[in-house]
Amino acid sequence: MSRQGRPQDTRKVSGELFSLTYGALVAQLVRDYEKDEEVNQQLDKMGYNIGVRLIEDFFARSQQGRCHDFAQAADVLTKVGFKMFLGVVPTVANWSAKGDEFSLILDQNPLVDFVELPETHQGLLYSNIICGVIRGALEMVQLEVKVWFVQDQLRGSDSTEIRVKFLKKLEDAVPAGED
Repeated sequence: MSRQGRPQDTRKVSGELFSLTYGALVAQLVRDYEKDEEVNQQLDKMGYNIGVRLIEDFFARSQQGRCHDFAQAADVLTKVGFKMFLGVVPTVANWSAKGDEFSLILDQNPLVDFVELPETHQGLLYSNIICGVIRGALEMVQLEVKVWFVQDQLRGSDSTEIRVKFLKKLEDAVPAGED
């Protein structure tokens, strides 16, 4: 006789599976590299490569047009991008006076479900892949940015804060020989 249970929300199951799979990836990187800084670099590099490819899916699914300034890019990144791919909507806060820097505040970071940092890896930026994704995706829309963690829930903070700083607008470049 089969057991009939309550139907499960497949998005919640998929999110939990994603969190566990990501955890296994980070655990493998920790085994492969000697220092937390090296793991952080690998997570950023992986995230960057994901962001470069993810932007095409983002545009195809969102029907979003071109952003005209950095503030609009921040708005689209949070309200559409994070919602679409991570199921959360961070708050945009702490704009710099020049308008070239802001913070993304995540009250809930879906990557850190089921995670505790061991004492031996306090330098590990567990969710650093997010910084790389943001950097790669924004670079594909001609915005060079620097992205880093300010605070992290895994280090006892109430929320996760990611800082994004605009560096420069990249020029559309035609590869050599393809005039």
